[in-house]
Parts: sequence; structure tokens; C-alpha cells
Amino acid sequence: MSSLRKSALSRQNRTAYLFLLPWLVGFFCLTLGPMVGSLYLSFTKFNLLNRPRWLGLDNYVQIFKEDDSFLHSMGLTFQYALLSVPLRLIFALLVAMALNKGIRALGVYRTVYYIPSLLGGSVAIAIVWRKIFDGDGLFNQFLSLFGIEGPAWVAHPDYILSTIITLSVWQFGSAMVIFLAGLKQVPADLYEASQVDGAGKIRQFFQITLPLLSPVIFFNLVMSIINSFQVFTPGYVIGDGRGGPVNSTLFYTLYLYLKGFAFFDMGYASALAWIMVVVIGVLTAVVFLTSKYWVFYGDGKDERG
Repeated sequence: MSSLRKSALSRQNRTAYLFLLPWLVGFFCLTLGPMVGSLYLSFTKFNLLNRPRWLGLDNYVQIFKEDDSFLHSMGLTFQYALLSVPLRLIFALLVAMALNKGIRALGVYRTVYYIPSLLGGSVAIAIVWRKIFDGDGLFNQFLSLFGIEGPAWVAHPDYILSTIITLSVWQFGSAMVIFLAGLKQVPADLYEASQVDGAGKIRQFFQITLPLLSPVIFFNLVMSIINSFQVFTPGYVIGDGRGGPVNSTLFYTLYLYLKGFAFFDMGYASALAWIMVVVIGVLTAVVFLTSKYWVFYGDGKDERG
């Protein structure tokens, strides 16, 4: 009987390994392998045509000491993240709270609001967005109905970033769906008890909704920070592929792309990529470390348990 049990367990283990095999192949060949390769290339001079030539830390030294575009693109990306992330999360939470009122056809509204998240990162939507905010675009035509003459939003360096941030906020659907799922888990009894104690809507929001929703806010915040530092398509399409006008859309990923595939300096681009990995890792770690002060779970304890 023992041998039969061992044989059955052995077959189960082999089956489990077979199911894991495609994921393992994909992980090592498509994720870990390219990452290790790019780490090696970050210490070399490589133009995609000749063999990599070892430089040591020269690429990193040049980035931090001589490359003004690195500082500009990193600062612009930080500015984009600081503005787009909180605006998108706030807007997503407000819409989720509005949809949590038990309205009819909730599934239809949820789908409609989620569609921009699926389409917003595409080249087609970026082109449409550029046309909408062009000098004679739909948005300025709307403003002209009220006697307002709008600028060429995508051609002026002072306004183009705001149009890209608006596009980012418009893609609030995925965060909204997660917020809505979190709101469904908040017990209605807490709101009823607080009403008996004389609590108003604002007090309920800050003392019940936000604390119980803090794990969901934490998740959406981490994902939004990571995604915001990977912004590329809007800057590439709306900024004509070169970060224009006047480098006002030269986001970090776009600058990395130009170094690697426009100037064929793949070693330098790999160094830029690994700096971005470190920056995102540090920011994510900061959010995780500070979460113990503001993330609470259903048992009334914070994440330290």
C-alpha cells in the first residue's frame, strides 16, 4: 500500500512539473535571461553591430556626471508620476464610490469605465489624443463655444505634459474595478452603527471607508507607481518620437529607447534601464516600509499583525 501511495505521489509530482515547465521556460528564456544579458551589456560598449567591448563602470559614470538629458528625463518622469498617480487614484476611488450605490446595470458601467484602461496605452488612442488637443482639435472647438481661444496644447512645452497626464487619469478603469471590489467588502453594519452615533458622510469616509480600503489603496499605489515610470507610448506619439517640443515629453523610457535604438548605444541604454530598475525598486520599498503606518486589515491590526 505504501509503494502504491509513493507511486501516485510521484506521478502527481511529474504532472505538476510538466504544468510548470512552460512557465519556467518562459521565465528563464524571456525574463531572467534578458535581464542578466542587459546587466552584462550595461558594462560594455555595444552598438548592435560589433561585439560588446568591456568598459566597466564608464557608462554609469558618464550617466551621472556628464549626461544632462538623464537628469532631465528622470526629473520629468518624477513630475509625471507625482501628478498622475494621485489624480488617477483619487478619480478611480470617486467613480468606484459612485458605482457602489447599488445602481442598475452596474456591470455595463463597470465595463464602460474599464475600456479606457485597455485602450489607453495603444498608439491609436495616443494619436486620437493628439488630434483632440491639437490647435484646431476637438477640445479647442469646445472651448470656442464659450468664447475661449485655447492654445495648441500638444505643441506648447508648457501644456503638453498636462495633456499626457489627462490621458493617464482617463485610464483609471483598472484601479476603479479594484477599488469597487474593495468597497464591496466593507461591512454595511459599520456605516449603520456610525449613523446611530451621529457620524456624517465625511466622517464615515475618513474613519471607516479609507482605513478598511487601505490594503486596496496600497496595492493600487504600488502598481500605479511602477506603471507611471514605464510611460512611453504617449510621449513617443504625442511628442513626435523625439521628446518634443523642447524635450517636454522626453520621459525616461523614451530617452532609453532613443539611446538604444536611435543612436545604437545599447550598452548605455542597458545601464539606463538598470538605473530605472533600481529607482522603481527603491520607491516600491519606501511604500512597503511606510505602509505599516497607514495600511490596516479587517482584523483591526496593521500589516505587522
